[in-house]
Parts: sequence; C-alpha cells; structure tokens
Amino acid sequence: MKKAQAGWLWGAIVSLLVLAGCGNENAAPSEPEKQARELVMAVSKDIKDMNPHLYTGSMFAQGMLYESLVENTEEGIKPLLAESWEISGDGKVYTFHLRKNVTFHDGAPFNADAVKKNIEAVQHNAAKHSWIKLSTKIASCNVVDEHTVELVLTEPYYPTLVELSMTRPYVFVSPKNFIEGETKDGLNGYSGTGPYRLVEHKAEQSAVFEANEQYWGGAPAIKKITAKVLPAGETTYLALQKGEVNFAFTDDRGANNLDVEAMNQLEQSGKYQIVRSQPMNTNFLAANSSKKESPVHDRAVREALWYAMDRELISKQIFAGTEPPADTLFSSNVNYANVELKQREYAPEKAKQLLEEAGWLAEQAGGVRKKNGAVLAMKLYYDVNSSAQKMEAEWMQDQLKGIGIQLDLIGEESSSIASRRSSGDYDLLFNQTWGLAYDPQSTIAAFTSKSSYYYTTSGIAQADELYKKINDVMVSTEEQARKSLYRDILNIVHEEAVFIPLTNGSVTIVAPKDLQGISFKQTQYELPFERMSFATK
Repeated sequence: MKKAQAGWLWGAIVSLLVLAGCGNENAAPSEPEKQARELVMAVSKDIKDMNPHLYTGSMFAQGMLYESLVENTEEGIKPLLAESWEISGDGKVYTFHLRKNVTFHDGAPFNADAVKKNIEAVQHNAAKHSWIKLSTKIASCNVVDEHTVELVLTEPYYPTLVELSMTRPYVFVSPKNFIEGETKDGLNGYSGTGPYRLVEHKAEQSAVFEANEQYWGGAPAIKKITAKVLPAGETTYLALQKGEVNFAFTDDRGANNLDVEAMNQLEQSGKYQIVRSQPMNTNFLAANSSKKESPVHDRAVREALWYAMDRELISKQIFAGTEPPADTLFSSNVNYANVELKQREYAPEKAKQLLEEAGWLAEQAGGVRKKNGAVLAMKLYYDVNSSAQKMEAEWMQDQLKGIGIQLDLIGEESSSIASRRSSGDYDLLFNQTWGLAYDPQSTIAAFTSKSSYYYTTSGIAQADELYKKINDVMVSTEEQARKSLYRDILNIVHEEAVFIPLTNGSVTIVAPKDLQGISFKQTQYELPFERMSFATK
C-alpha cells in the first residue's frame, strides 16, 4: 500500500510542524484537541433526504433522528416508543401502550394521534413500500386514547413487530413537518423523537447533529456529531491520520471507507481502536433471471458463476479474513436457515463443464464463449463508493475470463444501482441480506417486490410456487409449517442460483482510543451513538 505509506510520512511531517508551531502554553489548541469531545466521522456519501418515509436518505443518519414503536435486540423485540403491547387471539390486532412525556424535536407531543398520522402517511404511499409485507397487511390504525393505539391487520402476519422495528418506514416524524397532511411528497423539517437533532446540512459536504437534551432516554454524552463527506480510501485514511476526522464505520448499503490494511495501520498508531460486530449479513451477487436477452437468464450460467468464484481467496485477499466466505444465502445461525443445501465449492472445471453442456462453447482457447451467436458477456454493477466491491468485481472479472465469461464492470452510486434493481435494468449487481435481526423474513419477502428482488426471482421456472410459499409462510401460525415452508423457499432459490453468496459481512468501526460504550444494533445500517462517551481524564 505505497500510497498509504506515503500518507503516514506526510502525517508525521504535519505532526512535527504542528508541534513546532505550538511550543508555548498559550498556543491555540490543535484541531484534534478541539474535536476531542465530539465525533467527526467520515462518510462516503451525503445523507441526502432525511424523510424516513422515503428511501433516498442515509439510514445511519435517520436512525439518529427517528424511532419506532419497538426495538429489535439480540434478546428479541423490546419496548421503545411503546412501553408494552398486546396481540389479539386471532393475531390481527396489535394494541400499543405508548411512552408518556415524549416530545418531538420541535416540541410537538408524541402521542396516539401522531402515531396514526405517521402510519397512515406511510400507507398512503403503499406502492413505494411494497417490499415490506406489513404495508400490504394494515387495515387501519386507530386511536384508543391519548397514549394507546390499535393497529388492525387484514390477516395474521407473524413478522409484524420485526418490521415495525426497522429504521424505516414505520418511524415517527412530527406532524408539524408534514406537507398538506402527507409525507410522500416531502417534509418541511426533520423532527423526530430520537437522541440527536439535525442542525445543519451542506449538501455533498457535511451534516451536523446535536444531542437532544430533552431525549426521553436521557441526554447523550456526546453532544455533537459531524458527518463529513470524503472519498473512500486514501483521502479518508489521511483525514483520520491528521485528525480532520476521528471516526469511520462500514456505513449503510455496504459502502466502506477504508480497506483492512489502512484500518490496521490506524490501530497500530495508538490513536485509534478497531471494533467489529458479529457477522450481520451475507454479501452476494443478485442475478437477473428475468432478463431473457442476457446469458444470466440461463441457470447453467448462474451456476457456473457460483462455481467459478473463489470465495476463500476473496475473503483472505480483500478482507484479510475479517469477512468469512459464505456458501449459502443465509448463514446457519439465522432463524429457519439451518437447512441442508447442495454445496457449490470453488471448482472452475465444473463451471466449464456446465457451460459446455448448456451449449456455451469457446471457439478458441482463452476466448469468450458463445451460444447460437450470442456472446457470454454480462454487466456487473458495483457501488462506486465501495473500494471492497470494486476489488471484488475486478477479481471476479479476472477469474471468469479464465473460463470464457466476459464480465464488464460498471461503478455507480448506490441510489442508481437501487433504481436498476427496481427496474430490472441489470445483469448482475452486488447486494446484501437485510441482516441478522430481520432475516430470513425480510429478505425473503423482498423476493416478490419490484423495488427489491422481483427481477432476480421472477425468471425462474418455479417463480409462482416460490411466491405462494412466501405468502403462506408470512401468515403461518404453526411453527413446524413455517419451518417446512422456509426450507422449500431456500431450496428453490439455492437450486436456481439467483443469489450467489460471497462473504458474511459485519460492521467495522474506527474510533478514538478513548471512546467508550461502542456497541452495535441488530442491523448493519445504524449505530447507537447515544450509548457512547469519551473516557474522562
């Protein structure tokens, strides 16, 4: 990493110059000293629109501002804005008893009326939320009294509480921020009930969050958090070295600011600590089975891709073993996912055999294969802000070339890739499962959604059967029936090779050495900053 080493030398020179200029006790404090009691974090992209009822905004930032009725924890669903709840015997009515004396950032009261208005605002934009099955099950939201609200479903839906706990869309904005009683066309402000308030946003530059001193859970110890938009890689590395920023983490949608070697060097400096979560999700390639004009429509091609990718090598060379190789869409510790599935280990000769049996032939040694005049070429879209995705893509391109597959790489912003996923305009793209707390139900529910993985799954022969089983499992009330349905669902998508697993991901934090209380939520998209504090000197 020659550039990084050059950065270290430059950092040392800067440090000497600072010391030389600050030789007397009356000198102004250095930039790192001024920032010592606050977090200045590097982010690879702007926070964008903070409306949590839409999907363009940064999830880590929305998680600081807004809260849901319940929280998903390692121990299961726990109270958050609802202190308690009951579920009717038929599973169709959820009665929530709300926390009292809670206010939005703008002073408006959080109460049953605010809950009703928010949930109805989400439901008024139902097409936007079709990926989350709960949005199709809500019949009404009724005010019982000031601090009691009733959510009525059209039918039983066992993941209700899990989906209510997500970062969006079922979180609460002050009704004063609604535009003409709705949120689907935007907001006039971003007042939630969360531990932090957004006080400044300079598009594509920075965002400043200040502690909510009236937060019902107690005022956060860290009073100010600034998110600075910096290019991922060496720019972020140098900024951490020089103290221009002092915090970074693997942020939402999988974009990462630093590679493993850079993080290790920062830790060795003695100024930073590296903290990693348990495995949270599975990173994978989504293959567009519905795109009939593309080779990816051919199941044999998808299987060949799976066999041709050396996931062990990707884990070791790109992630230094911090992300173990994944063999299935979900790891066995995910609920209902401990299912026996056919192993597809790295076997390039097997990949060649599959292609030849399917009629994809090489006209000359080392050339790109063809079938009926069609070239075996596909486009892979990756997040331009993720250095890891770029390296993985380049690695795959080289490996697949060896078996006669041409892989064209295209880096785009994550929002552009999300648009491709929802329109079906892709061959292959990187994505990840929802995460430990939400799976398998959330990722599997997204198989049927056009905003998520409909185009990945709809081209397979068993698509109708798959969708029926997904619908059945979500309303099932018998545990054994649920297990059986999940087993069938996982077998179908595994056999069709529409989700090609790569590695099991986790969240990695680079933080000041004296930052205490670092922990994680059951999601890779946000962090509990309100639990953090600096050690007292």
